[in-house]
Amino acid sequence: MSKTTSVSSLGLWLQRLLAATFLTGQVLIHLLKGKINRRNTLEQMATVGPESLMIAMLTATVIGMVFTIQTAREFLNFGAGSAVGGVLALALTRELAPVMTAVILAGRVGSAFAAELGTMRVTEQIDALYMLKTDPIDYLVIPRVIACFLMLPILTILAIIFGLSGGMLVTITFYGNSITQSMFLDSASDLLKGWDLCAAVLKAFCFGTLIAIIGCNWGLTTTGGAKGVGQSTTTAVVTALLAIFITNFFLTWLMFPGTGTSTL
Repeated sequence: MSKTTSVSSLGLWLQRLLAATFLTGQVLIHLLKGKINRRNTLEQMATVGPESLMIAMLTATVIGMVFTIQTAREFLNFGAGSAVGGVLALALTRELAPVMTAVILAGRVGSAFAAELGTMRVTEQIDALYMLKTDPIDYLVIPRVIACFLMLPILTILAIIFGLSGGMLVTITFYGNSITQSMFLDSASDLLKGWDLCAAVLKAFCFGTLIAIIGCNWGLTTTGGAKGVGQSTTTAVVTALLAIFITNFFLTWLMFPGTGTSTL
């Protein structure tokens, strides 16, 4: 019985994944036609951006502090304390800030999208939109996609700034005798390149789109009443996280090719 249920759940998940692909195509077509509900888009941008700011920045600050604690001591043992700021900057920009901010958004915003649209689906509010000759893609999906697409890069840049600030605070507080503030900042500016920031923004664009598409699609394909809404919300978050991690691997592989130029 459990095996049959697992196969059925996997089949449903694959169907929803295929539906998400079609939804992506529909969103692109509607965007090319200029069908954007400005009021809904601004409302969603406020939900995705300012309302997620506190938790995203707090997380980034703590991550920067923890990363610095873990690396500074070891770097000092090898006489490379001056590189701590640069290593933190690279880690935050290339991986930690875009991925962790996307994970926070998937848990907070992606789940909300799935729950809201799922509730509208099971209570037949989406059917009512069709009766009013309003396309749910234009009215519900596109504003959420645009909001995540635009807000996640901004949150990511702020996360990098807060993460570096947290790391610098720890460095000055605990390792100030060996690593000065100027050493920390000089190292960060020397190792951090413009392409690293561009890569972080590009990743954020991709992750934001994935979160919105998956959350909306899982909501629109919800069945089974209140229980179905709960299942859709959980599955949407899990799927979004998997999509973020897998996409991050391929983006990193494409953006940072090669094996380095070590002379050791």
